[in-house]
Amino acid sequence: MLSRRNFLTHSAGGIASVALSHILAGETLAGLPELNGGLHHRAKVKRIIQLFMNGGVSQMDTFDYKPELAKQHGQMSGPKEKPEGQTAVAGAVMKSPFEFAQHGQSGRWVSSVFPHQAKRVDEMAFLMAMASKTSVHGPGSYMMNTGFILPGFPCMGAWISYALGSLSEELPTFIVLPDPRGLPYNQKANFSAAFLPSRHQGTIINAAAVPPVPNLFADKKHAFTGAEADRDALALLQKMNRQHAAAHPDDTRLDARIASYELAARMQLSAPEAFDIGRETPATRTAYGLDAPATEDFGRRCLLARRLVERGTRFVQVWSGPQGAVQNWDNHGNIQTELPPMAANVDQPIVALLDDLKARGLADDTLVVWTTEFGRTPYAQGSLGRDHNGGTFVTWLWGAGIKGGIAHGSSDDLGFKAVQGVTYCYDLHATILHLLGINHEKLTFRQSGIDRRLTDVHGHVIGEVLA
Repeated sequence: MLSRRNFLTHSAGGIASVALSHILAGETLAGLPELNGGLHHRAKVKRIIQLFMNGGVSQMDTFDYKPELAKQHGQMSGPKEKPEGQTAVAGAVMKSPFEFAQHGQSGRWVSSVFPHQAKRVDEMAFLMAMASKTSVHGPGSYMMNTGFILPGFPCMGAWISYALGSLSEELPTFIVLPDPRGLPYNQKANFSAAFLPSRHQGTIINAAAVPPVPNLFADKKHAFTGAEADRDALALLQKMNRQHAAAHPDDTRLDARIASYELAARMQLSAPEAFDIGRETPATRTAYGLDAPATEDFGRRCLLARRLVERGTRFVQVWSGPQGAVQNWDNHGNIQTELPPMAANVDQPIVALLDDLKARGLADDTLVVWTTEFGRTPYAQGSLGRDHNGGTFVTWLWGAGIKGGIAHGSSDDLGFKAVQGVTYCYDLHATILHLLGINHEKLTFRQSGIDRRLTDVHGHVIGEVLA
């Protein structure tokens, strides 16, 4: 059989011939199992939206209620020496400045910074004893995205794209919607395909740009960009790609470029509609908070995430906060003033997303994951801040295959270390893959003589949160 590359490079019309698009897309989709067949077992999830809170969300000020903090407030009971990864010596125990209350039939404790999410706790499954192997942002972000604390490994979205392929011929399989104020720690490496074929890396979309997807169409001010110029350009590209393919038969970047050209041609028709949130009703736009400055940006990206999964994107990652010490969840200076605005940015849009998915019937095969790279210390940094803490943090799951209203695991009385039902990124990733019909131990890729996995040599499915 002709390889995909040979077929493209020897066909009349070159790699971007629109006439080939449906044939080539069929190669991506052919042979894939039906949703409920799964790759290794019956699947419950078809698509995923991951909400990543960049910077390290303070667990004891959001979802992990610790009354013992109030009892020990002001006591110097923390580590005497600065732990690795933290930025300062531990100060006194600091109680949460925010009021907590129980919500729903499950009685889940939630702080006042998340009044909207508090109303949906009976639909969520909380992982209360997540832990990381590091308290440093870069390695922590790598770990939560790729399963390793070092660079050079594929992220979860790339693994899912590699395993299951595309749901749509018109949109990318894996889309990243970063905070418009900047990329997170590790920049684009969080969305990398690494040693997997390059085509599985995340497609980064700046939702704040106009238009969100640049250069789909030629600029009208350039009169020479017509059909004849396109033909000449395609002929040149075909010649260059033949030469490159002959000299570099194992370079997957050519396949990625070919795929991107094909997809770009199809997106000229699909993307303008998919990214046009003006088509949404005023009620929907208001629900996501698009009419309020505090929620407009994250609300827009949550709404885009829903529109994208509805149209066939398999994995969408929505980020809150850029890298750095401000405008994210890295609340070193003053938890009282830094946490509430970040929480207010995301709280209403997140609940609008969940309600919208449910109203449209997408909750039946969509999983939503809310997480961060690590938590924060129960001991003050300075007088009012909190330092990095890989010892424990919180993640929640919602949607297809999830048992709502439950909590798995717990941290110690001060919220410093996970102590019962401890779960790492490996367990979270194994559980997500399981819901997609994938056995995490069987999803491998041979690299440098090693059968690499997203979960490395670790991981177990967290059966307690599964419906």
